[in-house]
Amino acid sequence: MEMNTSFMLQLRREQAADFLTLEFDDCAGNEDVSFEVSDPSFHVDGDLNLVPRRDVESCGPVLLVHGFGSHVDDRAQVDVSGLPVRSENTLTEVLGQKLRYRSKRALLVPPMIVTENQRAPFPRLIGKVTNSEKTVHHIFRLTGPGADQYPNDLFTIDTETGDVSVSRSLDRETIDSYQLEVSTTDSSGNVLEGPVILVVTVIDQNDNRPIFKESLYTGEVLEGSPTGTTVMTMTAFDADDPATDNAVLRYNIVRQSPDKPSPNMFYIDAEKGDIVTVISPSLLDRETLPTTTYELEIVAKDMAGSEVGLTGTATATITITDKNDHAPEFTHPLFEARVHEGSRGVVVNLTVDDRDDPATGAWRALYSIISGDPKQSFEVQTNPDNNEGMLSVVKPLDYETTAFHTLLIRVENEDPLVPDVGYGPSSTATVHVTVEDINEGPVFFPDPLLVTRMENVPVGSFVASLNASDPDVLEIQSIRYAVLSDPAAWLSVNPVRGTVNTSASLDRESPYVHANKYTALFVATDNGTPPATGTGTLIIHLEDYNDNAPFVVPSVAQVCEDAGDMNVAVVAGRDKDLAPNAAPFKIELGKQPGLDKTWRVTRINSTHSQIMLLQSLKKANYQLPLLITDSGVPPLSNSTEVKVQVCICTKTKRYCSSINGLESVRLILCFLLFVVLLNVFSL
Repeated sequence: MEMNTSFMLQLRREQAADFLTLEFDDCAGNEDVSFEVSDPSFHVDGDLNLVPRRDVESCGPVLLVHGFGSHVDDRAQVDVSGLPVRSENTLTEVLGQKLRYRSKRALLVPPMIVTENQRAPFPRLIGKVTNSEKTVHHIFRLTGPGADQYPNDLFTIDTETGDVSVSRSLDRETIDSYQLEVSTTDSSGNVLEGPVILVVTVIDQNDNRPIFKESLYTGEVLEGSPTGTTVMTMTAFDADDPATDNAVLRYNIVRQSPDKPSPNMFYIDAEKGDIVTVISPSLLDRETLPTTTYELEIVAKDMAGSEVGLTGTATATITITDKNDHAPEFTHPLFEARVHEGSRGVVVNLTVDDRDDPATGAWRALYSIISGDPKQSFEVQTNPDNNEGMLSVVKPLDYETTAFHTLLIRVENEDPLVPDVGYGPSSTATVHVTVEDINEGPVFFPDPLLVTRMENVPVGSFVASLNASDPDVLEIQSIRYAVLSDPAAWLSVNPVRGTVNTSASLDRESPYVHANKYTALFVATDNGTPPATGTGTLIIHLEDYNDNAPFVVPSVAQVCEDAGDMNVAVVAGRDKDLAPNAAPFKIELGKQPGLDKTWRVTRINSTHSQIMLLQSLKKANYQLPLLITDSGVPPLSNSTEVKVQVCICTKTKRYCSSINGLESVRLILCFLLFVVLLNVFSL
């Protein structure tokens, strides 16, 4: 279980086939033992010969050979002579590091390699630094990250011999190389040579499995896709050295579920990880496959897929997506419906079959009426729950006009069909709609009926003649009329003829009249089974008659007894009638003698007049009689009074006699007069 640690290989330029036999024993027959050489121009063959792969023009002075297997891990140094030393750039290519050698340097610091994950015992020798001009006593010194800097004490150097050792196991995935400095000093610590760069490269071992970023991947492929269609790409990561087979991955499908109609419906590119379809387009039919979702177990293996490679696993779920390759078809060529005339709503549900995916526009149906509905009395809407077409009546049907309707209805999908699929005869259906007769109520015409009449016409006067007809023209039915609403109780109707007459005096000023219009409702009832009714409206526009006497406002006025201005008040005429039975008004003093000595009424305009005092009056309440006349033909007059209060006025307040007191005096005088007359009649 050891390997000689020092060999000598002499090569001549013209004899590049020279070889060196290594001695190696892992105590188990050297089975499954691998060798790595620091210079890729050399390799160890099956007979443990270190031989060049090709003609070697140059080489470094030292080769490092690493032998490892399940039972052993060891290395040896081979000194090479007979060829020119490889240039600095070539050495950089071999080791992947930039080394800095100075020409004619006495301190020789070869690059060194260490395999990661080495097991005890430690320390382990990894190389040797030499000094070719050792004229005085030299002390070797090692500095830098990994020596006297973090991570400290990984590497040590024998101060006397220059042997470099590693003190514990390394992890290439943490640090893949170390750059240290080697120098020599005398016993007093004075630097004699260096510093010279020492590069320690950590050789990778296959100690990391491939890892997928996710454990479950999802992808989709459209049904009918050509063979070789890429569905998705699986990608795994291996933390090992990407320059070695330790990180070279190969992908493989190890399981497909379900395995129908073929266990190899998909293929994965071993190097790229692309999953592509293998199944033919005709078999990749979502409607005929046992499932629309397939699950693949994908294994990624390093070591370029060799048997000793490590593996990682992930699952790929592939959904076969739908395309609109099936036209919807009615389940029946003919549908029948019955509907009562005059009604609205759904009359029949139209059922269809569609083999496409219910979650897509390739399945959702759109219905249209292509013939048989000139008046647009029908419409079809899609039930989103079951894709059925709901045929509805949107305009009431009339049995007497058309008792039977034949509709032709087409169904399509929201999404267009694929080019090679079309809508066939089953995508249309016929619907027979039978209208059933019902006893319809009589219909008034016109409705409303408008008439104009003068108010105060004599009771029993003709107002209007109602006209209601029965829509059931195929049947002979009689109609009777009745009052349904007559707010003021002014009207009556002949139940057979439908003539409306006044049963009370019409009054335009009634609270039941609005904007000079009085509204009454009447009902007409046929003798069908069961009887049906209809309602009509009569609107009477009332013309004005001069039947309301005018009056004066306001009824009370005030004036100060010492006022210099003798104007008492401005009064206005009011009348419930309309023009010309109202203004202009004539307002004048009453007929009592002597009023014109104290009062004067002067006209201002057609509705207002001015009341004036001709002489001062003492504080008291006075009754001024007035006569107001309207302009009707014949005119109406009204005798009224304005109560004038003569008050004592100051700058801040008026002192007037109470009007209520005046009324009390009147009541007392009337009572005394009643007592006197009673006594007279008693005598």
